Amino acid sequence: MSSKTQLYIPLGLAVTLCIGIVMGLRLGRGNSSEGFRNLSTKKGSKLTEILSYIEHEYVDTINISALEEKAIQTLLQELDPHSYYIPPQDLAAANEPLEGNFEGIGVEFRIQRDTVAIITPIAGGPSAKLGILSGDRIVSVEGDNIAGNGITNAKVIELLRGKKGTTVNVEVKRSGVTKLIPFAIERDKIPIFSVDIAYMLNEDVGYIKISRFARTTYDEFKKGTNELLNQGMKKLVIDLRGNGGGYMDAAVSIIDEMLDGNKLIVYTEGKARNRKEYKSTSTGSLKGVEIGVLIDEASASASEIVAGAIQDNDRGTIFGRRSFGKGLVQEPSQWPDGSALRLTIARYYTPTGRCIQKPYKDGVKQYYRDYYNRIKRGEMMNIDSINLPDSLKFTTPAGKTVYGGGGIMPDVFIPYDTTGHTYLFSELIYGGIFRQFCFDYADQHREELNKFKTATIAVNKFEITPAIVSEFFALAKTKGVEKIDAEFVISQTLIETRLKAEILNHIWSNEGLYPVLNKSDKTIKKVLELL
Repeated sequence: MSSKTQLYIPLGLAVTLCIGIVMGLRLGRGNSSEGFRNLSTKKGSKLTEILSYIEHEYVDTINISALEEKAIQTLLQELDPHSYYIPPQDLAAANEPLEGNFEGIGVEFRIQRDTVAIITPIAGGPSAKLGILSGDRIVSVEGDNIAGNGITNAKVIELLRGKKGTTVNVEVKRSGVTKLIPFAIERDKIPIFSVDIAYMLNEDVGYIKISRFARTTYDEFKKGTNELLNQGMKKLVIDLRGNGGGYMDAAVSIIDEMLDGNKLIVYTEGKARNRKEYKSTSTGSLKGVEIGVLIDEASASASEIVAGAIQDNDRGTIFGRRSFGKGLVQEPSQWPDGSALRLTIARYYTPTGRCIQKPYKDGVKQYYRDYYNRIKRGEMMNIDSINLPDSLKFTTPAGKTVYGGGGIMPDVFIPYDTTGHTYLFSELIYGGIFRQFCFDYADQHREELNKFKTATIAVNKFEITPAIVSEFFALAKTKGVEKIDAEFVISQTLIETRLKAEILNHIWSNEGLYPVLNKSDKTIKKVLELL
């Protein structure tokens, strides 16, 4: 081979390759006359550039705002399970339970047979002040009929809520009154209570149920415990079962009521956030009160701060089952368009140094499947099913061993109570039969039930008779649920307890509900036995 030939072969191959690339680009572009688009390579701008590229060049019309929000949410979920984005239209609803109020007319309602029925007007709210009563039916709003036309909860909320000071005109159908009653209701701020109830379980043990940690929770807690102290409370049960958390500050303030001064309650720390400690003062009113805290697998975040601080300071006893395991702190940021971001910026640690955040490296789906994995392992029924490695052991000042690595382990394990649970009971629950029957019964017997004067008298005097049970199962039959005698015998106490609790709930709210349920609650019984 000559030197000229050796020179031309590589050159020819190079030319052939270039021709191939050009042809490939043209074929890949179809009819497009452009080559590769030069996207920006500035740090941090790639996502914006891609969205802009999609908006202008994609083959179909795209709602770019919706796509952007979806991208943001997906991005945040790749970080951890608790960082999230809130669209503008959802922000108010997301904030209301934490802020402790909303603006509206102040009623609890239920849609029953296509009609808006008032369960109870909220005490002190605009509807209660005007004389709207439990059992009233709202049949029109601003002259438009809303009864019997498929009204939904969302539509009712849209019609009745609004800015404080604005007025909504409604017409109400009241039992025993022929004509509709008109009301012009001026909307106001309506409280959303986070302390469901505070009452005495017996002559010296108080009980307080906290459903979430909102901005108003500490004030509600303080008011409730002061009332219990005035009734002779020497021991306090704080029920945090099912409480998914909320504001850390509310939890810290509540703990401060129980500890001596200068005790560590919790501390937070993150990559960009220095360690910040929260310590007790010496001003608490519950220092001489014996404390028991109830938790379960749905107790999370601020609930775990309370349980962890009580446990690590040897201040009380934790009863129940292992808590959820959320030890991440979110910081809210609001954007000009009304949307918001809650980004994890730190972890919180209990006084002994435990981070109780459970692992999330396998993704969001697996993270939330942990609950079902616990059931599968038998953890709800047997403490021996819980794996507690020595590497996660911590020691309290009094020498008690506590564990980190995924939730608060109680001092006294109490298994999930399946007593009385049958397929029949499940059908009655999930078929909505309890809900419908109890509302109807309370509505039809309102005058009779109100003769008990107080919730306490009703709890002690009202009984579920065989006639009520027969009426209940007559309704169940119309819904396709047959009474199976063998299963009824097993579930009878559970069924009758729930009937009584839900009927009284419609008349006296939580004051009629919790005292009935707690009488047969095995966790409460164990607490009273050991506290």
